[in-house]
Amino acid sequence: MAELDISTETCIVEKEGNVLLVTLNRPEAKNAFNSQMLLGLYKAWRLLDESDDLYCAILTANGDTFCAGMDLKAGADDQHGATEEFMALMAEVPNVHWQALLRDNRPRKPLILAVEGYALAGGTEILQGTDIRVAADNAVFGITEVARGLYPMSGSTIRLRRQIPYCLAAEMLLCGEHISAQQALAFGLVNKVVPAGTTLDAAREYAEKICRNGPLAVKAVVTSLREHQECMSEEEAMLASDELAGPVFASRDAKEGMRAFKEKRAAEFTGS
Repeated sequence: MAELDISTETCIVEKEGNVLLVTLNRPEAKNAFNSQMLLGLYKAWRLLDESDDLYCAILTANGDTFCAGMDLKAGADDQHGATEEFMALMAEVPNVHWQALLRDNRPRKPLILAVEGYALAGGTEILQGTDIRVAADNAVFGITEVARGLYPMSGSTIRLRRQIPYCLAAEMLLCGEHISAQQALAFGLVNKVVPAGTTLDAAREYAEKICRNGPLAVKAVVTSLREHQECMSEEEAMLASDELAGPVFASRDAKEGMRAFKEKRAAEFTGS
């Protein structure tokens, strides 16, 4: 495993084979977002999108809290703690913070989340930008902005009701209360609950399964899952899905997959 030079003090980015491991690293502040963390997240997601040899990413955190959301002590924009690099990037990419938090321009590859401890406010909001989610049995979730007189700007009012039943989304958003890992599992907010301290192992198992599959096919499936929403008619969605399927079936990987099945061996995909 190699740490990449895009890492920052509060966001460690590492490469494990075909997997990008992104770790929030501000445990002394409950991994609350600051400008250096947002900078590392932004660079990680853009690298994931641009690198053909990266098939998926895992997002996790150091310490006993996954993420407490925005650093309220520092204020909404953390201008005083921002580096020249971050300020220059914001001038060039005004929505860099929303890209970092997976609200805008999500990478077109699977994102796996491993949550230990509290994931509150922005910690639960960034969760909704991921695809597969593992929670420790001590995890606690909550979109708590209303309790502070704030609005959840990272997309929860839009995404949450599309990911779990409307009435449960309304309860979380309007009451601003915490829910347990078991409640999150029952709501359909997470895929699996595992013993504390093992979420990263479980996330790596998911990543290993994904990396065995054809990367072009996986990327196309991710695109369909995210873009072909319920607001589209079934006919419209099917036509859009067919457009994604065509290049996949015409790829070398598709031919290799069918050949490997016939020869009863593991496929060797190249992403072409």
